[in-house]
Amino acid sequence: MTGNILVENISKSFGNIDVLKQINLNIEPGSFTILLGPSGCGKSTLLRIISGLETPTSGNIIIDGETITDYDPKDRKLAMVFQNYALYPHMTTYKNIEYGLRVLGMPKDERKEKVTEALKQVDLLDQADKLPAQMSGGQRQRVALARAIVKRPKAFLMDEPLSNLDAKLRNQMRFELIDMYKKLNTTFVYVTHDQVEAMSMGTHIILMNKGVIMQQGSPREIYESPQSVYVAQFIGSPPANIFDLGHCYVGIRPEDVHFVNEPSEQFCIPAEVHSAEQLGGETIYHVKTVLGTVNLRTSCTWSMDRREGFIEFPQESIHCFDKNGKRTYDRPAVFRSLTAYIRNSYDIKTYDKDVVLAD
Repeated sequence: MTGNILVENISKSFGNIDVLKQINLNIEPGSFTILLGPSGCGKSTLLRIISGLETPTSGNIIIDGETITDYDPKDRKLAMVFQNYALYPHMTTYKNIEYGLRVLGMPKDERKEKVTEALKQVDLLDQADKLPAQMSGGQRQRVALARAIVKRPKAFLMDEPLSNLDAKLRNQMRFELIDMYKKLNTTFVYVTHDQVEAMSMGTHIILMNKGVIMQQGSPREIYESPQSVYVAQFIGSPPANIFDLGHCYVGIRPEDVHFVNEPSEQFCIPAEVHSAEQLGGETIYHVKTVLGTVNLRTSCTWSMDRREGFIEFPQESIHCFDKNGKRTYDRPAVFRSLTAYIRNSYDIKTYDKDVVLAD
C-alpha cells in the first residue's frame, strides 16, 4: 500500500519564533492519523510542510521512499482539503471537481468517468449542476472532498475541514469521513484541535504542544496511558483530575471516581457536591474535597439529592506523574505521598476505616 509519509527532523522558524522543533514521524500507509493540539502548537504548519505549501527551515519529507522536500505541491501526489473549502464560486459542483483533471490534460471522457464516480462516493450526483452558493456547508465540504478523491492521491491532507460547520452537521460529517476513509483504503492526515474528532475518527493520534510531540499512539493508548500531566489534562471530557502533591502529581479520570456512603478499602475522602451538569446520558458532578475540586462522571441521575458523603478511587485507576509532570512507574512512592497528603488534610480518626496505603 502507498501513502507512507516520513517526517525527518523537521523544524520551522518564523523569525525568532520556533514553530516546529525537530519533528520526527512515521505516518503509516492506510492510517487515519490525527495531528491534535491547541491553536498555535504547529500542527497546521506541519501539514502545510507535508503538502508543500510551506518550506521547512530544516529536515525532509519522504513519501513512499522518495524525498519530496523540494517538490512543488502539484508534484507530491497528495490532496489537500481546506477549512474554507476553497471552491471556485463561479463553477458548478461538476466543474469544481473536474478542474484539476482538466489542468492535467486528461481526456474529456476519462474526466467524466472519474468525476461521476467521485460524485457517487460523496452522494452528490443530484447536486452536480449547482453553484457553491446554492449548497449547504456540508454539501460544499463534500464537493471539496470529491475534488480531492478524483485525483487518486497517495494521501489526503485535511486542515480542520469540519470547523466551519454547526455541531449537528459536524457530527454527521464525522461519520461520513470515517465511511469514506474505509472505502478509499488510503492514508488520511487530519488536523484538528477537537479531541472528540481525534478520538472518534483516528487510528493514530499525534498530540502536539508548542512545536513538539507530547505523545503519539492509538486513541486508547493515549487515553488510558497518558505519558504526562499535559496529555492527561488535554484528552478527556472532562479531562483527568490532576492533584499536585508537591513533589509529584496524581491523575484520576472522572469516570473512575465513585460516590460511596461510607469509607471503603480504596482511596476514600469526604466530598461535598458543589454543582452538577445534567447531560441526558450522563451527569457530571463537581465536588469539593481536601484535594480540591474533583470532577465525577456517572450515568444520568437527574438529581441533586446527593450533597455530601465520600468519593473513592481505586489504586489501579490512578495515573502517577513525577515532579516534572512526566509519567512515573514508582507508584508506591506516589501512593505514599497521596496518603500522607490526605492524612494531613483532615482528621483521619473520625472515620471507621483508614485510607489504604499501596504495597
